[in-house]
Amino acid sequence: MAVPPARRISAASARAHTRKKKQSNSFCSPGLIRKTLAILVVGLVAWLYQSIQPPAPKICGSLNGPPVTSSRIKLKDGRHLAYIESGVQKEKAKYKIVFIHGLDCCKDNVFPFSQEVLEELEVYLLSFDRAGYGESDPNPHQTVKSLALDIEELAEQLKLGSKFHVIGFSLGGELVWSCLRYIPHRLAGVAIVAPIANYWWPNFPANVSNEAYAQLLPQDQWALRVAHYAPWLTYWWNTQKWFPASSALAHRSDHLDAKDKEVLLLARNRYSEKVRQQGEFVSVHQDLIISHGNWEFDPMGLANPFPGNEGSVHLWHGALDALAPVSLTRYIAKHLPWIRYHELPDAGHLFPLADGMSDAILKALLV
Repeated sequence: MAVPPARRISAASARAHTRKKKQSNSFCSPGLIRKTLAILVVGLVAWLYQSIQPPAPKICGSLNGPPVTSSRIKLKDGRHLAYIESGVQKEKAKYKIVFIHGLDCCKDNVFPFSQEVLEELEVYLLSFDRAGYGESDPNPHQTVKSLALDIEELAEQLKLGSKFHVIGFSLGGELVWSCLRYIPHRLAGVAIVAPIANYWWPNFPANVSNEAYAQLLPQDQWALRVAHYAPWLTYWWNTQKWFPASSALAHRSDHLDAKDKEVLLLARNRYSEKVRQQGEFVSVHQDLIISHGNWEFDPMGLANPFPGNEGSVHLWHGALDALAPVSLTRYIAKHLPWIRYHELPDAGHLFPLADGMSDAILKALLV
């Protein structure tokens, strides 16, 4: 018996409806939802991991890397350190000085010592690119101690003699403490100029470090928190575009005092293209991590390296310094009475670049 057309259509519709219902149920099934969420989470994690990883450095002298244009030595671990020499000839020098540059600088950013004073005092001056900067190879295992050992090996290979002087500026000034800790037997004298301090050094009372920390720009407070507590986020934090990163790395200057702004206009960094040419992470970001990480020692626990007054340690700071609050340096000087402290009431962070100041620092150290 033939099925009426109306019933045939009704049966076909029922079968189609059943298929659609099954498909709808399969799309909303708990198993599929879990798989979809898992794929999204894995993709998000992969994206986040990729975004926080710094790119591989472009090593000077390597394929597609920047060219080597400076004199360099090869260290025991195979790395190279680039350096420049100035002043009088090393063989005729009465004093040999190693200069340590600061954050986002290179070996060419030496204090503007006058040639006349260098010759008068018979000074040989050696400046070098710290690891990862300029034309010095990055050090993936860099520590506070490794910087001091790099200086010792550099002095050894260049035959500076058993003892030499060290001058460090800004973050380079902070790193001079490592020389006092690890190679005091090689030092003839030290000048620490406008040093950055580590707010997490344990011998700072909480009220002292907190008060100084509060003087920083909010963006710098966050940049240093990240460098200290989550160093693996440092590259991402200082390269993302969602909110302000470190003001120093962004070359922000509106918060500096009037004299610093004036000096900055006259002393623009002509070598800025060289500074980060091997990569931002192996230079400036690694500096932030090391300078504000957990140190193996506290400078306020150091002993006098010159108990017989055979040398001296000079500490210089401007009272109007907006980058390195002077209160921390005052506290260090108070608790290390063997330090000769010089505070300039009307000076900011860049006072050594002002006319005549670098020569004054040099004469105080040597004469």
